[in-house]
Amino acid sequence: MDNKTKGIIATVATVLLCGCPGLFICIFGILIAVGAPVTTTLNEQSSTQTFPPTYGFAMLCLSLIFIAIPIVVGFLTLRSKPAAPSNNEPIPPAA
Repeated sequence: MDNKTKGIIATVATVLLCGCPGLFICIFGILIAVGAPVTTTLNEQSSTQTFPPTYGFAMLCLSLIFIAIPIVVGFLTLRSKPAAPSNNEPIPPAA
């Protein structure tokens, strides 16, 4: 396996493991930050409540980190590295 293939695999894995959950956390964080009510049901009893907007803003910050991870991994693994200098030049004589 060459480095390009490993980079693609790493990028796809981080998108699935970090990028997608980051998007879902972002959406849920936006809903909490604007004060949307959350309804939970347990044993046929339903309760509706709102979370403090601070939780929503914290989730937005966390989601930005999760979304940035695949971007950084993709950049670092898929960028083209500069060519190594050629060693075919003759060595100058010692003075």
